[in-house]
Amino acid sequence: MDSVKKTIAGEISLSTNPGASMKKWREIFGITQTQLASHLQITPSTISDYESNRRKSPGIGVVKRFVDALIDLDAKEGGWILKKLSHTEQTDAFELDEFAEPVAAKRIIEAVGGKIITNKRKISVTTVLGYSIVDSLRAILELPVDEFSKIYGPTTNRAVVFTRVATGRSPMVAIRVTKLKPSLVIYHGLEKLDDPVARKISEVEKIPVVVTTMDLDTIRKNLESL
Repeated sequence: MDSVKKTIAGEISLSTNPGASMKKWREIFGITQTQLASHLQITPSTISDYESNRRKSPGIGVVKRFVDALIDLDAKEGGWILKKLSHTEQTDAFELDEFAEPVAAKRIIEAVGGKIITNKRKISVTTVLGYSIVDSLRAILELPVDEFSKIYGPTTNRAVVFTRVATGRSPMVAIRVTKLKPSLVIYHGLEKLDDPVARKISEVEKIPVVVTTMDLDTIRKNLESL
């Protein structure tokens, strides 16, 4: 627990946009401004002011209270987010990372040189908190269905880049049969998405799909810079 607290507090304190970082972590824990304010015994507008940087950057004391509140509220719900953050495992099948602050889906698409295939209208209103790069072949062969959720790390509000895809069907079928859904799916190595099943699932689940042929190392570099 202490290492998770230090990670969150350190990121907020060192961020050039501490308000956005606070908002990101609050959303990762699935806590509303009202819930957080009630726990801290302050007004929701105070939380809003910090997240929008209308108040001066929070000091160490404020950051500590904020982080403790996230952990305490999560514990009341079973501590599931803390468990995910404490036991996030990475294998050769996938890698993941979190952004310092919420990032607009449009910026993600630009960073990967992507072309939007489905659900274009959702792009303008979608922001993500992190990303995963998944070797789709290894994930399908090595990850049991009940462990597929590991590719999401601490939050499903993320972009998932699937590599080594042939038609795009298998990743979307895997998403369809699990409860957890990403905010954005990116197929690496495809110039278009011809598979009707993959398209249909994308539309039903309302998950935008993007294709890209950009070099994977360049994609990693660009995503890390966001």
